[in-house]
Parts: sequence; C-alpha cells; structure tokens
Amino acid sequence: MFSPDQENHPSKAPVKYGELIVLGYNGSLPNGDRGRRKSRFALFKRPKANGVKPSTVHIACTPQAAKAISNKDQHSISYTLSRAQTVVVEYTHDSNTDMFQIGRSTESPIDFVVTDTVPGSQSNSDTQSVQSTISRFACRIICERNPPFTARIYAAGFDSSKNIFLGEKAAKWKTSDGQMDGLTTNGVLVMHPRNGFTEDSKPGVWREISVCGNVFSLRETRSAQQRGKMVENETNQLQDGSLIDLCGATLLWRTAEGLSRTPTVKHLEALRQEINAARPQCPVGFNTLAFPSMKRKDVVDEKQPWVYLNCGHVHGYHNWGNKEERDGKDRECPMCRSIGPYVPLWLGCEAGFYVDAGPPTHAFSPCGHVCSEKTTAYWSQIPLPHGTHTFHAACPFCAHQLAGEQGYIRLIFQGPLD
Repeated sequence: MFSPDQENHPSKAPVKYGELIVLGYNGSLPNGDRGRRKSRFALFKRPKANGVKPSTVHIACTPQAAKAISNKDQHSISYTLSRAQTVVVEYTHDSNTDMFQIGRSTESPIDFVVTDTVPGSQSNSDTQSVQSTISRFACRIICERNPPFTARIYAAGFDSSKNIFLGEKAAKWKTSDGQMDGLTTNGVLVMHPRNGFTEDSKPGVWREISVCGNVFSLRETRSAQQRGKMVENETNQLQDGSLIDLCGATLLWRTAEGLSRTPTVKHLEALRQEINAARPQCPVGFNTLAFPSMKRKDVVDEKQPWVYLNCGHVHGYHNWGNKEERDGKDRECPMCRSIGPYVPLWLGCEAGFYVDAGPPTHAFSPCGHVCSEKTTAYWSQIPLPHGTHTFHAACPFCAHQLAGEQGYIRLIFQGPLD
C-alpha cells in the first residue's frame, strides 16, 4: 500500500522533465564536466516550484514601475521604448511550474552555463579567445510540475536582480491584447523535428522564439531590428529532439520518455565490443583493428581503424599513398585507388544524439565519427545555424561542418582471413 505522503518521500526518484545536450561534445566537455558547466544538463522537478508568470503591467515613469525594477524579490521585464518611456511587466510566483535558466553567465540564476562551441576543439584553451555571441542570460525553460510535464522555451533569462531588460535597440512591440513582447539581440532559434526524434525524423523549420514565448519566422540576419512574421499555428512547446540555438551553441532537448527509448552508453559499448570481436583487419597490413575504449576518445591508438572518406574502405594506419601534389592531405586507397582524405575513426559516445539503436556502420565526413546509418542520415539533413546568417550540416559529436556529397559514408570492413 502507498501511504499518501509517498509523493514527498525523499527515497522516491525525482521526476525528470528531460535533458539538454550541447552539440559538438562527444559525451563530455574537453577538460571534463564541472558544476553547472557540462555537455549535458538534466532538468528535474524541483523540491519547491520556482516558476513565474506575468501579472501587472506598468507604464513607466510611475513610482510602481521604478519599484518593480528595483525590487530584488520581484521578477520583472522592462521594455525601454524611448528615453522617456519604459513598460515594466511584473511577474508573479507560479506554483505549477519550474523554471530553468541557460546562458553564458556564471551568476547564480543560471542553472546551465553554456560557452561557445568551437568545432573539433580538444581543450578549453581553444575556446577562450573567441568573442562570445551567446547572451549572458540567453533563455529560460518553464516545465509544468504535473503530467504531462510540458516544457516551454522563452527568450532571455532573469538576471541576479530578477530583471530582464530590453534596451532601446532591441526589437520590441505591443501585442494586439495590449501586452509587450520582444526579441533578444542575437535571438533564440528553435527547430522541432517532424515525426519526433526517431528513425523516421525529418528536419523541421527554424523559428525564432520571443521573450513571451511567441513563435516568429527568422529575421533577415540574426540581430536585425525588424522581427519576422508571427507563426500563429506553432508553439514554444519543446518536443523530443527539438533543437535550441543560442548563436554560438546549439542544444538538443530530449524528453525523459524519449531518452528511455534511446541506446544507453552500455549498449554503445556492447556494439563496440561486437565490432572488435569480429576482428576486422587491415586489408593491406593484415593486422587486427579495434575501436579504442570510450574513455580514450582523443588519443589515436595503434590499432585504431582509419578510413578513406571517398570510398569507405577501412584500414589500419599506414604511411603510403600520399599524393604529394595535394598537400599530402589526400591519399589513394590501396583497395580501389580512389583518392580522398584518410582519417581515424571514432565512435560517437553521446547516446542522446542517436535516433535509433542500430550498429555503428557509417561515419560522418570529414571527422570520422561513427554511429548508426539512420543517425548519420538524420544529422546530415539538418541545417544548423552558423555565425549570424549562414546554416550548414555538422557532425553532432564534434560540430565539424560536413563535407562530401551526403556528409557521411558507409564503412567497408574486411573480416579476418583465417
């Protein structure tokens, strides 16, 4: 029998709303995950609700407006329309929701600290020199505390004084029902996949989310003053596989239910051992190849498989076949004479990026990250925002822009000859 107070019993596993996984990291940050700075962040039901919802609107220059802004216990959003006029929207406690904030700032209101992703970077020193385009208080996610635990995303987060300020330059406007709304400088973009996050997924359309959670078509460029058109029939509700772009880092939202259907690290480890147990061989040196353990994912191992990216033939590392006239970067495959890049293969260790539990038969080009065929096919179709006005497909494990006709290749292993 359950006692009525079982709900609040500490031994009960907390409810997980979902997880945010940063694209470009294969299971952890280069120098390891630390505190609020990590490659994935789980959102759990809080012991006590901390959500907020809009309440009173003040037209500024009134004492109430000034009070709302200066009150450290009161959440508010200030829209500066001109030097003479500011509209302040007070927010009040909402006992039905939990709020999680994401941004570059390390101040305490930020639950998940996100820094700019540098494609293929192996250490944080590679990332420090970049002038960040991620907002310090980039966005907030509000989760319903009751089933079905709906999660919604809003642009901008509250700072240490519980304020959000939209300055004179930010795009902002009055809505038809007299409320205010606006966009942040570089914007928060969201893409919901079609058919969920499954082997049948297809990319959706990128949209921009406003401070109040409304959905708009993209601006001409990331920080243009003119907002896009409002998309009436779409919402800011996150679904399994939704992508959130903060202009410098892209996050994948996985629901708790979606994650329960995703392969585990254990499953990926079993697939690695299965490939290695088949003792694939280098067709030229006849030495046995083996994928290194998940822990050693930066150091090239002597048994590491390498691949010719134009044909997919898998070899052990060897020195011949250099095409001197082409910077030595391109090599000729001894099996089929096709000429192209020759790179080591790495297993994709971040299970949250997999759309199915299929065997690791395909590799992204040009980085050599290996995962299932459906997973490579899905990510190769997704245009990810890059910089302030371009989009391109990238490997989810290292954020390298994909190359070649389709961005990935089927691996051709040679089995043992005995």
